[in-house]
Amino acid sequence: MAVFVLIHGGGSTAWDWHLVRPLLEEFGHGVVAVDLPIEDVDAGLDDYTRAVKEAVGNVQHTIVVGHSLGGFTAPLACNELNSDGLVYLSAMIPAPGETFGDWWTNTGHDRETIPEEPYFNLVPADLAQQATDRERDQQGAWMSGPWPGRHPDVPTMAILCRDDQFFPAPFMRRQVQERLGIEPVEIPGGHYVTLSHPNAVAAVLNDFAQRIARERS
Repeated sequence: MAVFVLIHGGGSTAWDWHLVRPLLEEFGHGVVAVDLPIEDVDAGLDDYTRAVKEAVGNVQHTIVVGHSLGGFTAPLACNELNSDGLVYLSAMIPAPGETFGDWWTNTGHDRETIPEEPYFNLVPADLAQQATDRERDQQGAWMSGPWPGRHPDVPTMAILCRDDQFFPAPFMRRQVQERLGIEPVEIPGGHYVTLSHPNAVAAVLNDFAQRIARERS
């Protein structure tokens, strides 16, 4: 089975995955959920990637999953770990050399109509409050510099959340098709789908791992 390396989004923590983790483990997979050093003003994407590598150690057959802003770190970690696969979960998909700031206009997200509170729709109120209580101060001098990576040549899946108000489905579908050249896998849930629909997340991740295993054998 695979070892899923789970990377949270901006201002968040590994806690975001706490409902998905046991479901993946029930499928027989290993799980490493990483807390990135996002509060360190001096930390860059290389530091984020190093934190992932240190958390994973020498584990093999990893699949890296990046949520939201974690899409900037996930492909770098995938390369560093020589992972078997990569997943963008309602995630930003950067282009080589693109800055964080440019991503919003280059993808057309700046032309989308986004509600004032777009993150926790469909998340139970108690979980939304717990997530809010755990929010961290996202630093990011690195955001003004060019993204230093490339998309690794490994099996890749992008998960689109049909009820996402922050990255609306038509926007995300277009981003995935244009930047990865693939069709997204669509599941119910809002931007914090790991809290609203953890079973749906775990199911598609397990299917992806099973497909990779079949192709490897």
